[in-house]
Amino acid sequence: MKYIWHLCRILLGLVFIFSGFVKGIDPMGSAYKFTDYFHAWNMEALVGLALPLGILLSVAEFVTGIALVTNVLNKFFGWFALLFMGFFAIVTLVVALNNPVTDCGCFGDALTLTNWQTFYKNIIFSAFAIIIVAYGKKYRPARFPLIGTIMAGATVLVFAYLIDYSYNHLPIIDFRPYKIGANIPEGMEMPADAQQDVYANVFVYENVKTGKQKEFTEENYPWQDTLNWKFVSMDTELIQKGYEPPIHNFTIETIDGEDIKDFFLYDEAYTFMLISKDLEEAGWSALERIKALSNYALDNGMHFIGLTASVLDRAQEITEEKGLPFEFFNTDEITLKTIIRANPGLVLLKKGTIIDKWHFNDIPTVEEFELQQEYLKQKGE
Repeated sequence: MKYIWHLCRILLGLVFIFSGFVKGIDPMGSAYKFTDYFHAWNMEALVGLALPLGILLSVAEFVTGIALVTNVLNKFFGWFALLFMGFFAIVTLVVALNNPVTDCGCFGDALTLTNWQTFYKNIIFSAFAIIIVAYGKKYRPARFPLIGTIMAGATVLVFAYLIDYSYNHLPIIDFRPYKIGANIPEGMEMPADAQQDVYANVFVYENVKTGKQKEFTEENYPWQDTLNWKFVSMDTELIQKGYEPPIHNFTIETIDGEDIKDFFLYDEAYTFMLISKDLEEAGWSALERIKALSNYALDNGMHFIGLTASVLDRAQEITEEKGLPFEFFNTDEITLKTIIRANPGLVLLKKGTIIDKWHFNDIPTVEEFELQQEYLKQKGE
């Protein structure tokens, strides 16, 4: 039993570390997931807490994982892990039954699980936590693990730094389909042998004699029995979800609703995209660098455009207020939040490939971009 206890402790600890790490290096992504839940459960008043709750959850998971792996404060963190897993087993069961969001976000964008897969995962690891608590007194170290505690503390401090860095810049690891090096047109392609969505029609008929309604499938609906049944309605239900390309909702729309993305995705010239999911909430600390870089790009045969989910009439007003020399177009808000974790953020494209991305704290000066351009030329990009 001793080896099983240590195995459960280490495996559960590694899961906690992984889960906390992928959330911690993408704090805005965790905040977006909390926001999705708050909206789904009509708890809009808590949206302002989404970011601190996301950070708190990632830290709690990471610290618990480190403690379990290093066997530090085993009694406390063993009970914490059990209560944590028990609580989220209940939560994920409710989510699986009601399906308010399609992905729980347990492992950020690094690993996507269905809601039922998440629930089953939590049940399994709850059993691990029960074993850790039940046999902890028997197998935990007799002496205080000083070296393990120092290592655990140092690791947690490094993790705290990574959270701060990822929030003020960009995630140190990008698991999303719009990471640097990704080609957007390729990400939108549907393989020839891709599985398609499977739908089924459900027919509702009313019994003429009793007035009661009944659902039928395509195999047994009584379309010929007009003496006993009267057609009421037909609904189409998704039975099985088919293949969905990693990039499936990318558009660049004008104020008239025209999608002009192909003009920028297939052009040989560099294209800068200043991305702001909401211009009213955007931070403009890099305004002068944005204006200088956009003027430089437009003067040197490059494209510089803005993408936002804000109303374009208001975007035009803000453009004039800030003295920006480029135009904003519309893109879906979820897509913009997926592309870059900054408001605003800057993306550099060439022939549809993402060459680089910058948080607004890191938008380069003209001189810095010229140096980068020389480097890119040497690489042939």
